[in-house]
Amino acid sequence: MSKYVYNFGGGTADGDGKMKDILGGKGSGLAEMSRANIPVPPGFTISTEVCNVYFQNGNKVPDEIKQQIEQALGKLESDSGKRLGDPQNPLLVSVRSGAKFSMPGMMNTILNLGLNDKSVEGLASRSGNPRFAYDSYRRFIQMFGEVAQNIGMAKFDHIFDQRKDKVKAKQDTDLTAADLQAIIAEYKKVVQKETGKPFPQDPRQQLAMAIGAVFNSWWNPKAAYYRKMEKIPDEIGTAANVQAMVFGNTGDKSATGVGFTRDPATGEKVFYGEFLVNAQGEDVVAGIRTPQPISQLRDIMPEAYSQLREITERLEKHYRDVQDFEFTIEEGKLYMLQTRNGKRTGPAAVRAAVDMVAEGLIDKKEAVLRVQPQQLDQLLHPRFDPKEISKLEPIAKGIDASPGAAVGRAVFTAEEAVEMSKGGPVILVRKETTPDDIHGMDVAKGILTAVGGKSSHAAVVARGMGRPCIVGAGSISIDERGQKFTVKSRVVKQGDWISIDGTTGAVYAGQVPTIEPDPHSGHFGKFMQWADEFCGTFGVRANADIPRDAKAARLFGAEGIGLCRTEHMFFAADRIPHMQAMILAREEKDRRKALQKLLPMQRKDFAGLFEAMDGFPVVIRTLDPPLHEFLPKREELMVDIARFPHLGGGGKKELAEKYNMKAGDLKKGLPELLKRVEELHEFNPMLGHRGCRLGITYPEITEMQARAIFEAAVQVAKKGKKVIPEVMIPLVGSEGELENQKAIVTRVAKEVLDKEKMNDLHYLVGTMIEIPRAALLADQIAQQAEFFSFGTNDLTQTTMGLSRDDYTKFSGEYQNLKIFKADPFQSIDQEGVGKLIETAIKLGRGVRNDLDIGICGEHGGDPSSVEYCYRVGMNYVSCSPYRVPIARLAAAQAAIAGADKSESMRTA
Repeated sequence: MSKYVYNFGGGTADGDGKMKDILGGKGSGLAEMSRANIPVPPGFTISTEVCNVYFQNGNKVPDEIKQQIEQALGKLESDSGKRLGDPQNPLLVSVRSGAKFSMPGMMNTILNLGLNDKSVEGLASRSGNPRFAYDSYRRFIQMFGEVAQNIGMAKFDHIFDQRKDKVKAKQDTDLTAADLQAIIAEYKKVVQKETGKPFPQDPRQQLAMAIGAVFNSWWNPKAAYYRKMEKIPDEIGTAANVQAMVFGNTGDKSATGVGFTRDPATGEKVFYGEFLVNAQGEDVVAGIRTPQPISQLRDIMPEAYSQLREITERLEKHYRDVQDFEFTIEEGKLYMLQTRNGKRTGPAAVRAAVDMVAEGLIDKKEAVLRVQPQQLDQLLHPRFDPKEISKLEPIAKGIDASPGAAVGRAVFTAEEAVEMSKGGPVILVRKETTPDDIHGMDVAKGILTAVGGKSSHAAVVARGMGRPCIVGAGSISIDERGQKFTVKSRVVKQGDWISIDGTTGAVYAGQVPTIEPDPHSGHFGKFMQWADEFCGTFGVRANADIPRDAKAARLFGAEGIGLCRTEHMFFAADRIPHMQAMILAREEKDRRKALQKLLPMQRKDFAGLFEAMDGFPVVIRTLDPPLHEFLPKREELMVDIARFPHLGGGGKKELAEKYNMKAGDLKKGLPELLKRVEELHEFNPMLGHRGCRLGITYPEITEMQARAIFEAAVQVAKKGKKVIPEVMIPLVGSEGELENQKAIVTRVAKEVLDKEKMNDLHYLVGTMIEIPRAALLADQIAQQAEFFSFGTNDLTQTTMGLSRDDYTKFSGEYQNLKIFKADPFQSIDQEGVGKLIETAIKLGRGVRNDLDIGICGEHGGDPSSVEYCYRVGMNYVSCSPYRVPIARLAAAQAAIAGADKSESMRTA
């Protein structure tokens, strides 16, 4: 029979820290600590495999696994000297979830299981502390009722708050044993009313229901949403950990807390955490009471504090990573309840990795592998301008829980956050967040709560997401129903702009200006140097259309421009009239006249790009979109023609400015414009007269753009800069199309370079592979192309028959049903589109073995797509400037993985 249940505690364990797949993160940590003789309350872990078996078996634990659970429970009773349900000396246990990957607050926990009407009296008698016993029982009924019986927590909270009001108790701890007994009686009435049954008194029935509830929580909406957000596979399941209770709520000599071996927000090597005296663990993470900094534990319980420091330092050295730990102190004795690799912000991940190399804990390669590429996004965004901040007074201060600047409109519920975020940035403002707020936290730019500490749900989840977050801003009074918060005499309503600084804990009214980050300084600069060392010859370029973007790309480490979309340059106010004149022209000479006015503007644009990329290649795509995109919309024109006869002088002037005409020309000009718009109308513009087809029909367009490119190249080269132009022809589907356009480019290049006596200027002419035919005929196209660049946006659309814009209308259902593993417009569809890509690479290099190959779609900034591009033999990826460091790190990790695989195959 397979083993499904693993014991731990008392210096031994059936498992170890390497068994995360089976025991989950929490279970493997408990096993490893037990083996290291760290004080861990004994217990057992029901493996992650059982979670899947449970669902396959109709949401029931099979009998053979029940037998193993019963055997493990018997061992736990023997080791502890207590029995589950014993009225004189009861064993109480916690039942906690624990997947391989940390999912803070997303699944269920039940504490104090085993209490009933009889055993609570035994606990009161044996402990000599009735208040502690009845506090534990009321907590158990409340947690069990919510988690295992699906009773809303608000029903219990209402009873609890009513009792506090009645006896005028300011703190929970002010309630007496008699008060708690009265609360328990009311809680039991709620259970009877909501379930139709009395609260279960059989501890083994309680345990079976609790284990089922933990497994069921794997599929609750918040857990499913979190897995989707963090790309955690659904099939791995969660373990269930059953562990003997230790109590932090027995009085002033007891406490509970959570912490990290380094600051999870900054990565600084400081002992970081919080605790509460006379409390249970849920009080700390739920934000019900604002906890004390862990440094104050040294003054209150010095011996336990010293032992905690020694153990956690040992754990960090053992795991060679930042540890996230939970502990309880019962009557002065320390117990460790959890250790796992801690979730941290991007800045913290980078700093900890760099510092640990300096400390000799890890090497550079491991440091580069430690940071998830997406985490770098948190280091690449603006922070508040110190000059502006110095002029402002915060309207409130809270605890700095997750760093960074966020500006947005205040919203007070997760649902409103989702809705309002569609129209702009929002800041989610809550008294405290719960796991049910996860969808609102996901879309918010920042999070602000009135209560809670650095270990509260809001803080932990925000850090994992990389969202700026302030918690415990006690001076703000939140009226969720009224959609506002008040601080002193100021009222901030829903929709009002606020700015929060998660680094300092300051809250500001209005929109505070920000400044750009410096990616070359400090830990980040050093870390990225290490990443680049592992990339080898694989490069990262940027998509940039204007010099400002090109400069940003270089700042972030781009090794060239992989895509310059020339059409974006034509939409500027000083250019669109000439572009429209060219389109409206019926004769070639008139088109050339308009193009001649655009030539110096294009030349200036290209010169700026070449200067910014001194020594690096610049890929310039010739005109791609259909011409009608540069003209007014047909329906809008028809409306304006209809209203024209009824307009006064002011209205006609406004219309003339809108269409770049003289007022006297409108009567004749507007109908002519409409006629041309209708002539250019296409039923499917994406597959219509665009790309190389435009250049073939109107060769003068390609000619003007080529002239602008090479005249700019000569101009910049004369300044002593190295210029590497690469001209890319879009939407090619046959060798003949590319041959036609390449002939124009090379002819113009020769004319310009001959005239300037600069024939040694090296350039390439290549193409985008963005339709399936091009991929399938890549060997023919490579006869002409000197480089390929996969336009994966259009290649995905044409391969899958999906419109990128319309897919969003049903993408949710497709992803929920697992029809697609991921959004194919965010991560390359390796099974389908990938086959075309690999075919094209193989065919192209079969003809031209030095063929330079990259991608220039948005996929170039997606880490999994970067890894794929490296694996199939591309030379580079290109992405937006702000994603360049993410792509650089993803490339480094892909190179390391490839080298490690090759080494393992060599030594096998």
